[in-house]
Amino acid sequence: MNKKLCFIVSSIFTSLVSSNVIAKDIENIDVLTAEAKIIVKRFGGTLKPKLKQAIKTGGLAHAVNVCATQAPQIAKVLSKETSWEVKRVSLKARNMLAQPDKFEQNILKQFNEASKIKSSKLEYAKIVNGEFRYLKAQKVEGVCLHCHGENISPEVQTAIKAHYPNDMATGYALGNVRGAFSLTKQL
Repeated sequence: MNKKLCFIVSSIFTSLVSSNVIAKDIENIDVLTAEAKIIVKRFGGTLKPKLKQAIKTGGLAHAVNVCATQAPQIAKVLSKETSWEVKRVSLKARNMLAQPDKFEQNILKQFNEASKIKSSKLEYAKIVNGEFRYLKAQKVEGVCLHCHGENISPEVQTAIKAHYPNDMATGYALGNVRGAFSLTKQL
């Protein structure tokens, strides 16, 4: 076979293999994203009712106590059950364990910019260095402002300081991106 024909056959083969790899990655991303969304929904679906019940039975300061203990526990249980690393991260972390890595920092900054556009989809999924990374923004809702807004009651401030002496997670307004659920799966 002449060199030119070998090069053409080799190029076609490489192109087909690359296309197959890309198609497989896209398929994997779709499957992994769907799985990540379920985990995020479980996290929120477990934490929100606990916070609502805490507010109802003991007020907002009690909800801070519940969030401080229950949110990390929920993340730990989900991580163990699913073989994903499950956590929450923020550029203005309340819990120092919620400090984002460089990758998460970049995505959180993108979420902050994108949140200014109402139709923005505030989630991100990508395969990076043999890991699947998924982030879903947590936007500030009305109830969040009691603990994360600008006007926090002294009682709630005391509860926050008791659990989070280095808290930076205040000053938010309705609709701001407060942080994100961050999930990682080793591939």
